[in-house]
Amino acid sequence: MSVGEEEWARERAWIGPAGDEPVPGPLVRQFADLTRTLLDVTPTVGGVLKLVVGAAIALVPDADLVSVTLRDADGTFHTPVETDPVAARLDQVQYDHGEGPCVESARPDGPAVGWSQDLGSDPRWPAFGPAAARHGYHSVLATALLPDARPPRLSGALNIYSRSPGAFDARAIDIALLLATHASLALAHTEAVAAAELEAAHLRRAVDSRDVIGQAKGILMQRRGISADEAFDVLRRASQDLNVKLADLAKALASRHTEVDLPASEA
Repeated sequence: MSVGEEEWARERAWIGPAGDEPVPGPLVRQFADLTRTLLDVTPTVGGVLKLVVGAAIALVPDADLVSVTLRDADGTFHTPVETDPVAARLDQVQYDHGEGPCVESARPDGPAVGWSQDLGSDPRWPAFGPAAARHGYHSVLATALLPDARPPRLSGALNIYSRSPGAFDARAIDIALLLATHASLALAHTEAVAAAELEAAHLRRAVDSRDVIGQAKGILMQRRGISADEAFDVLRRASQDLNVKLADLAKALASRHTEVDLPASEA
């Protein structure tokens, strides 16, 4: 069955003890550790996904296989990370037939959760369900990743398979939802860090280029007794004639100014 976020919010079970003063249990501590690992280390996207599938195997009761589905910009799906090749094969059956909970949850407008307790007889997925049962897996649980993603960011799903029929109860679904939320936040954080690093690198290159062009202009001004504008014009014309980037030409002149000069005709 599949549920929306509002319906699940009404029916979900609390994790950990109830009471006036709840005491954090082992599961709460494990999620806190996972959060620190995901956000403090700021791993790559692949690193985030590996951490999450490893956590799912450890934390979700009766989880035997875990994988991640990502939806490409053209609407196709692929499995970048899995705990066993069998999980990737089961995912591929869903991709090939366009049916199954990981395909549904990975769509931007799909359900927050999709699952089945008896895949062999589930009428919703006539190709995927029997194929999973033939492989010995009878329960599946998929939760959406990056459900609000817009191109070029990709949506996806966290997929959990079990050999046991009726494996995933409300507590298992709640844990999977928490894992998917952690993964989504970590992926967004990782993408933001990567974008900031790229922007910083671009700015550094721009500043470096400006500085080295200034050095080259100074050398030409001193050597030829010309103005800053005239020196830049010399560099620009030489760059065009030699088919060399202006910054590269300026760097060569600045770093080897005792050896390199531009033709006098360029002045």
